[in-house]
Amino acid sequence: MGDAKNRKLVVVQLSGGNDYLNCVVPYDNPRYIDNRPNVRLSEDQIIPFDNGYGLNPSMQPVKDLYDEGKVAIIHGVGYPQPNRSHFRSMDIWHTAEPTKVGDKGWLGQAIRDMTPDGDNVVIAVNFAAALPRALVTLGAPVASVTDLDNYGLLNHIDTAAQRSQALDAFRDMYSRALGNGPVMDYLSKTGLDALRGADILRSVPQKYASTVQYGSNPFAKSAKSAAQVLLADVGTRICYTQHGSFDTHTNEVALQAKLWDDVAGGIRDLHTDLKTHDASDDVLIFVFSEFGRRVKDNGNGTDHGSGGVAFLIGDRVKGGHYSEYPSLDDDKLVEGDLAFNLDFRSVYTEILEDWMAVEAKPIVNGTYEKLGCLNLN
Repeated sequence: MGDAKNRKLVVVQLSGGNDYLNCVVPYDNPRYIDNRPNVRLSEDQIIPFDNGYGLNPSMQPVKDLYDEGKVAIIHGVGYPQPNRSHFRSMDIWHTAEPTKVGDKGWLGQAIRDMTPDGDNVVIAVNFAAALPRALVTLGAPVASVTDLDNYGLLNHIDTAAQRSQALDAFRDMYSRALGNGPVMDYLSKTGLDALRGADILRSVPQKYASTVQYGSNPFAKSAKSAAQVLLADVGTRICYTQHGSFDTHTNEVALQAKLWDDVAGGIRDLHTDLKTHDASDDVLIFVFSEFGRRVKDNGNGTDHGSGGVAFLIGDRVKGGHYSEYPSLDDDKLVEGDLAFNLDFRSVYTEILEDWMAVEAKPIVNGTYEKLGCLNLN
């Protein structure tokens, strides 16, 4: 395994609130059975697991990696005073600020620490049109890509000579603006960084060859793009992906199964691709959602809750269960929700300090006990 400067992180955001209870399923718990008369996975549906739990039937690829000791299942993840708003809860996860509106993303701050001069313009790549707040911090360069195969600037220009001439004009315009005040300096640097990042990332697909056949869904496309960028060795250390929506108010069983089929298959293919290229040892995959869902179903789905589950996946993960599955007893619930028993900032602390070699305390605003999920020997 290489040193910390070579370690990469792939974030998988399950947007919309992944249902913890139908993901890691307490299928024989009487309180699960009583509270889920309509939205329940029975023993003959789940993937047999340990500790009296089963996995969602679409999570077989994750189970396979778990059996190899490469998956840490982190139970009961959340934060004090849970918020059932998608926007606010995701914002809390993105900024590591549960008590106030934060203005700096946790990964954005890590990016700034890893490249204080901002000279690595592709240190982080977001595979979506919208930039998640987790990556946003002043001075933290991030590239956002929707389609790596067609990525670039001014691609609508037909001839290479005309496009090159137009790009040269943009470079000249941005360069001339430098030194004309802080606002213009910021805009100019942002523009020049975008040009440099586009030049770097346009070359990535041509460097990639693989026998792995990814799926045809959007998450599989993002997973393949992450593999392409990481294998191109262009200096990228963080890849950010999203999939959803896991907001399963209706038709939950079928919808969650399809979503996990996409995510689990994409994670398996990404890991296999990296492994085939002898590059999986330095990549950690982090899977999270903004909250779990209510214990009691609503007849056809489940509503917003708290107390969720997260996963760390990779060759350097110490596989197993971490923290405790929250109790389903009525007196242990929080307004009908699973209580969190592990602050998500403990997970962030371990990722930042032990994996990325970045000081966590100023980012998570405190000291949080690590879980010991990683094997760095």
